[in-house]
Amino acid sequence: MTELTHFINGQRVSGSSGRFGDVFNPATGEVQARVPLASKEEFDKAVKIAAEAQPAWGAVNPQRRARVMMKFVDLLHRDMDKLAEVLSSEHGKTFPDAKGDVQRGLEVAEYCIGAPQMLKGEFTDSAGPGIDMYSMKQPLGVCGGITPFNFPAMIPMWMFTPAIVCGNAFILKPSERDPSVPILLAELMEEAGLPKGILQVVNGDKVSVDAMLTNPTIQSVGFVGSTPIAEYIYGTGCANGKRVQCFGGAKNHMIVMPDADMDLAADALVGSGYGAAGERCMAISVAVPVGEDTADRLIEKLVPRVEKLKVGPYTAGDDIDFGPVVTSAAKQNILSLVQSGIDQGAELVIDGRDFSLQGYEDGFFVGAHLFDRVTPEMDIYKKEIFGPVLSTVRAGSYEEAIGLAMNHEYGNGTAIFTRDGDTARDFANRINIGMVGVNVPIPVPLAYHTFGGWKKSVFGDLNQHGPDAFKFYTRTKTVTSRWPSGIKEGGEFNFKAMD
Repeated sequence: MTELTHFINGQRVSGSSGRFGDVFNPATGEVQARVPLASKEEFDKAVKIAAEAQPAWGAVNPQRRARVMMKFVDLLHRDMDKLAEVLSSEHGKTFPDAKGDVQRGLEVAEYCIGAPQMLKGEFTDSAGPGIDMYSMKQPLGVCGGITPFNFPAMIPMWMFTPAIVCGNAFILKPSERDPSVPILLAELMEEAGLPKGILQVVNGDKVSVDAMLTNPTIQSVGFVGSTPIAEYIYGTGCANGKRVQCFGGAKNHMIVMPDADMDLAADALVGSGYGAAGERCMAISVAVPVGEDTADRLIEKLVPRVEKLKVGPYTAGDDIDFGPVVTSAAKQNILSLVQSGIDQGAELVIDGRDFSLQGYEDGFFVGAHLFDRVTPEMDIYKKEIFGPVLSTVRAGSYEEAIGLAMNHEYGNGTAIFTRDGDTARDFANRINIGMVGVNVPIPVPLAYHTFGGWKKSVFGDLNQHGPDAFKFYTRTKTVTSRWPSGIKEGGEFNFKAMD
């Protein structure tokens, strides 16, 4: 069995706490590796090394820091297949999904190559008599990030690439469920020319999280995960004087209007609802057809598509639509919520509870589920399932449909499918949700815009990547400068000459 490591001061370092977590192969259910869980002392040591390395890195000019990102992007292209292979083996997602995971992180690294432009300050000439005023964007120092299992390449890169190109050092605490890719990314950063100690990867559990939140050297913390943990991290981090951005749960609705292209809508729902086994914070988990006829037509289109979905291990090739979920506990939670839907009166149109794959009976596979006639009082509507389960809530009108999305506690993403421009424009303007798709089911912004939800899906003032990242990972210093220009008399300036 493989024993994994931390990445500290430019090298792989074995854990010394004596505590380990199991890393599974989700397709077989077997433990394939052990990951060390750091003690507070190990974590604090990594922070100390980062703090010693950061000042010299922060003094490097932005153009030279950007060149490290340019080389890093080249290395990501070179090692794309290797990274995706490791990612799939620990997470369970298909190989194309795994490559997409790396690609969306790579795109943020590409955006960070523009750091010289993004880090420019402002200047005012002659703000007063002989007075100039200018601002500088300077690094915070040492930053930290806590990332989830579902995107073990993308989300770490969403955090550490802008933090580092801004001149900071970064401590990454990745998910202990699939920790190998973040170590590989750190090694690629150093191959690209990053000095030792600037990017540290410390594996761990709540001990490491609390160490990050309380260590006085760490100036900012980023987090992506569930809302209860996001609330805890945001509250604790802020109480310890840190800048914090936390992204929590989601329950994304897709409104299907009567005039929508029903084939397009059905294809979008299948891809966004079941792709990556539903383990995406931007997955569409609630379809809201407007009108009974629309609902009937949509279900008619969905059923054959969902029934044809192929589930299997990533090693089966590109023919697989989605793989297993990440752990046995995740599988049991999904099936428990499915049962609650049945018990509370929803109509289970497609039942994936008994799905089994020959040769992989112990794997964490969950078949596709499709519910109809779900109501807002049901647990499968209120809770984030994070699995291959699509719920259909029938709405009698457009106002009822938009009200469902607006009244839900989560506000990460949403979409509307329609041919009517007025309806689409009204929806985009009125909806109280952070990311909106019009005939686009997963409206994840590209790297040069920002990613972030509203309501209980986010805690903090700034979003991820795009311009907000450069604001989050820097602080502004404003300088007011006056140079006396009077006539020297006896070695002294004649300040009267300036009046």
